[in-house]
Amino acid sequence: MYTQDATKELQKQSLALLKSSAKHAIEPGKAGQLRDVLRFHEYRYYVLNDPLIADGEYDQLFKELERIEKENPSLITPDSPTQRVAKGLTKDFPTAQHLVPMLSLDNSYNADDLVDFDRKARELTGLKEIEYCVEPKFDGGSISLIYEDDMLVRGATRGNGVEGDEITTNVKQIRSIPLSAKFSKYGIQTVEIRGEVLINKNNFARYNQQLVEQGLAPLANPRNAASGTLRIKDPAEVSKRSLEAFVYHISYYTTSALKDLPFTTHSQSLELLWELGFRSPNKEKKVFKGIQNVIDYCLEFEQTRDSLPYEIDGMVIKVNDLDLQDKMGMTSHHPRWAIAYKFKARQGTSKLLGVEFQVGRTGSITPVAKIQPVPIGGVTVSSISLFNEEVIKEKDLMIGDTVLVERAGDVIPYIVKSQAELRKGDEKHIKFPKNCPVCDSKLFKEEGEAVWRCINIECPAQVVERIIHFNSKDAMDIRGFGDAIVRKFYDLGLLKDIPGLYTLDFEKIGKLEGFGQKSVDNLKAAIEKSKTQPLNRLIFGLGIRFVGETTAKTLAHAVDHLMDFRQFTVDDLKNLEDIGPKVAGSIHHFFSNESNLQMLKELEKLGLSLKNEKKGQPEGSGSLAGQTFLFTGTLPTLKRDEAEAMAEAQGGKIVSGVSAKLNYLVVGESAGSKLEKAKKINSIKIISEAEFLKLLPR
Repeated sequence: MYTQDATKELQKQSLALLKSSAKHAIEPGKAGQLRDVLRFHEYRYYVLNDPLIADGEYDQLFKELERIEKENPSLITPDSPTQRVAKGLTKDFPTAQHLVPMLSLDNSYNADDLVDFDRKARELTGLKEIEYCVEPKFDGGSISLIYEDDMLVRGATRGNGVEGDEITTNVKQIRSIPLSAKFSKYGIQTVEIRGEVLINKNNFARYNQQLVEQGLAPLANPRNAASGTLRIKDPAEVSKRSLEAFVYHISYYTTSALKDLPFTTHSQSLELLWELGFRSPNKEKKVFKGIQNVIDYCLEFEQTRDSLPYEIDGMVIKVNDLDLQDKMGMTSHHPRWAIAYKFKARQGTSKLLGVEFQVGRTGSITPVAKIQPVPIGGVTVSSISLFNEEVIKEKDLMIGDTVLVERAGDVIPYIVKSQAELRKGDEKHIKFPKNCPVCDSKLFKEEGEAVWRCINIECPAQVVERIIHFNSKDAMDIRGFGDAIVRKFYDLGLLKDIPGLYTLDFEKIGKLEGFGQKSVDNLKAAIEKSKTQPLNRLIFGLGIRFVGETTAKTLAHAVDHLMDFRQFTVDDLKNLEDIGPKVAGSIHHFFSNESNLQMLKELEKLGLSLKNEKKGQPEGSGSLAGQTFLFTGTLPTLKRDEAEAMAEAQGGKIVSGVSAKLNYLVVGESAGSKLEKAKKINSIKIISEAEFLKLLPR
């Protein structure tokens, strides 16, 4: 879309605008240039996945454009990047009729089906050999887009193929879909484009993890996630889901009489869409003559599907010549010139043998299905979380049922459904317990929640899980004190609660099998070292419901001493950054519980600091304020947590992965994939440990 010269010029303009924006000195007359620059960077980030400026710099320019347009409303254009973000809720989705029906594709499952498809195609066309275009079959939600006079005017779901839901506002939240495209350059006035909305594997896994943490069932596949998101009534929420879109077909167009259509084949149309700024499968497509080459490519692609960042469930084979497509025509159900080759399903059938009920550290009761082991997607599955009682009811599950199990990519195994028609009459209903399966306390379910909980904080299962969490790497980081050791010490009576970690009888431990003097000394040292962890790690280690690492840092910064939270009201907590009512309520409940307060007093007596050592230092102050860091590989002299602490002490922020938000990647030996990814993002500075140390004040 952008030539090398255009890229250089736009990047030059970007740097100049950034310099001016720091002083809010961009004149209204530069609004057009600012829009062009922002569109360019959206294309680099969302289509090419190769950003040239940091996220913060993009935001800086975006805010400047917002300021200029607010002060000069006449300068706002429909395709301005600021017009993507909608405010308020969509009341409903009106019905929209497609300009051309969105038909289904005929499916094939083996080479014989493709050979038969080719035979019919040759009979219909009278040709001995046909040229095909082969591309991935994306597993998402189907959409149609209409552009008129270069402007996006409508987006719609597939619906019944003839009409769907009008979702234009939600479509505008997908940044890989341009708000305008220069179709007029090629004489095209009105055009309807078909595409697929996706959630990539990383974002899908992240979203499912959030659902699991809330005690909700995860979505079975990215298709459900993408399709469901398209119908969310709050565009701001849609924007947060990180949807992407591939467009793969021009279904309708009108042209001026002055210009010839710039494409005569399907593959050329994909190239045109790519050139206009859309994500089309231009790089993934292949053109072949003869069906055997098509078959070979489909089989080859199936072996590499896991390497893709998004899910596909097959390949689409299309007759490449558009005139031949017209000649072959369509049935009422599907086009005769295209077929889908479906990959082998990542599903299996098994038998539900029983259900176990596990207790988490917050008391949540999770039913876990035990099934006959079944291989799915290269993994043998024997245990599957059922998440909560509602899932069992919704799926009508019974012990003894034949069940369909799915595993899409790296997603948690999931029971799709029971096959009730195969029941013999000896199946048993699954009885959800009324009492905790460990401590026998009565279970409780909060209004509006799907999860039953044991509210006895002395429940042995909860105690063990809390200790395990307290020890974990991101909390107190007690090295060598893994889950199995915690459970063993608890069962032997050597450990009964979190403070007990600091009063262990090492003489008794030394007599246990596998605990020689060196092991005991290492464990002692790790426990003692944990006493020096900063307050935010201690707060995270306490396992307060809904409090993650980021919230823990917010809380640590808010007080001089941890016990100060006894005086905080729910409203006081809600006034802290990014703490909502639910989180505030949970924190307030924790610090209102006398047992919890007693535990904190014991920890302080045992040598742990409950003071905020950084309270006098403004957040983000220091020589590295505003800079983000990521450490990878083995550093020559520093441990990774030491290096991170040094960066944070100077106001730097540690991020978890490589993205345009990263300023510095500090590399050691065996840096791996993070280094390779960082090399593709020009804004990231890749430095050694020695160069990092030079950034610190002497």
